[in-house]
Amino acid sequence: MDDYEESRPLLVNDEQTDEDRSEQDSYLDKVKNGKLFMATFAAVLGPLSFGFVLGYSSPAIPELLKIQDQRLQLNTEEASWFGSIVTIGAALGGLLGGWIVEKIGRKLSLMFCALPFISGFTIIIAAQNHWMLYVGRVLTGLASGVTSLVVPLYISETAHERVRGTMGSCVQLMVVTGIMGAYVTGLFLDWRWLAIASSIPPTLMLVFMCFMPETPRYLLCHGKRREAEEALRFLRGPDAPAEWECARIEDSYKNEVQSFSLADLKDPGVYKPLGIGIMMMLLQQFTGINAIMFYAETIFEQAHFKSSDVATVIVAATQVLFTAIAAAIMDKAGRKVLLILSGVIMCVSEAVFGVYFKLTVKHSNGTLTSVLTDAQGSLAEQPPTDLAWLAVGSMGLFIAGFAIGWGPTPWLVMSEIFPTRVRGLGSALCVLTNWTCAFIVTKTFQNLMDAITSAGTFWMFSGLCALNVIFTAIFVPETKGKTLEEIQARFKGTHQR
Repeated sequence: MDDYEESRPLLVNDEQTDEDRSEQDSYLDKVKNGKLFMATFAAVLGPLSFGFVLGYSSPAIPELLKIQDQRLQLNTEEASWFGSIVTIGAALGGLLGGWIVEKIGRKLSLMFCALPFISGFTIIIAAQNHWMLYVGRVLTGLASGVTSLVVPLYISETAHERVRGTMGSCVQLMVVTGIMGAYVTGLFLDWRWLAIASSIPPTLMLVFMCFMPETPRYLLCHGKRREAEEALRFLRGPDAPAEWECARIEDSYKNEVQSFSLADLKDPGVYKPLGIGIMMMLLQQFTGINAIMFYAETIFEQAHFKSSDVATVIVAATQVLFTAIAAAIMDKAGRKVLLILSGVIMCVSEAVFGVYFKLTVKHSNGTLTSVLTDAQGSLAEQPPTDLAWLAVGSMGLFIAGFAIGWGPTPWLVMSEIFPTRVRGLGSALCVLTNWTCAFIVTKTFQNLMDAITSAGTFWMFSGLCALNVIFTAIFVPETKGKTLEEIQARFKGTHQR
């Protein structure tokens, strides 16, 4: 009997899989995506909001360093905290998000996180001292953490497998659009008016999400079959039989324990995706991306660019362009190919950027300021355009490489790989890892440049990008074209390919 049970899936499951796939394709052919796109747009106003949060520090810090009001003027250390403290709030937001997303649902969680966005920017607008600036940044960081967890889940649970990669990649696309929006707006507005502009996207999200449905999977998990069918009719259009998709989702839940316990950590369907998700978030931050974006203007000043604020806008525009390309090809190229390509590009570009600093900056074992002074002093000895193209090219290549793979894909994969019972907890641990590492990298970035020089810092990040490639090749599964249920079955070893 045991031998029969072992061999049976090899013969029967293939036939069942072909039959199921044919039925699934027939269903998807009837789907209309218009309202799904509307729901996705409403949700990704959240990532647009935290893109503004991430980008806000780059134009605001130079102003706050020079402001005449002594109550608000920041020194170098305080500016470092102003840039990085948002990640502490985001790490807390990730933990909070993992709890509220299971308690009140995906839709209400998104509406809830608009409140700390708006209140945080309001405190910054009204700031009269350093602490008000810090509190405002922590609150906007808290909202960013909740958003970075909830939005990928909302999209993965509402989108079908034909467009889930593209829709999920829109999360990172809107983040980088928000960063660029903050940079561009910062060219024309001072830091207070920039905070006012940054509060517009979360306000719109709060309004638009009022008209969007809860995710069908969340509703079915809570026994709300009728509401789940109504949500699917909204998302899939009137021609697609919502009852069929509801039945398919329910079937996948029948044999699954609905509550999480510590014993579940022995289940390969839990510990494998958890390990992959956490490692992907850790490796994403150790590319150095957030440090580079937080201190983009400073980096370009060291690279001899007088108009460093304009240069950062160009960098942000590059990131938007290549993230859009990634979103367009995600469901065709696949997640794994883009991750490997991205890692190789980043590894090479950061190595070259390190070479640039090695050639242009004299040996310095002092502070970041002394590194900058040496870089400026070298201008007297050689024309600044000699190697400026190397800085522009390597930075642009790095941003393009990150945007096409390691930017959008970890968030997308995180939303796809966890079983329902641990989706909130698993995503919370991933978000906590991501933002904790973001804090470590952004807070220690200047110290690293002081300790091991600018060149050494970028060479270190280059080596970590090489590690990304190895990890992806060995451990990361391909989720292209698979339903969430098929992905989870693969980890458990119950699906035969």
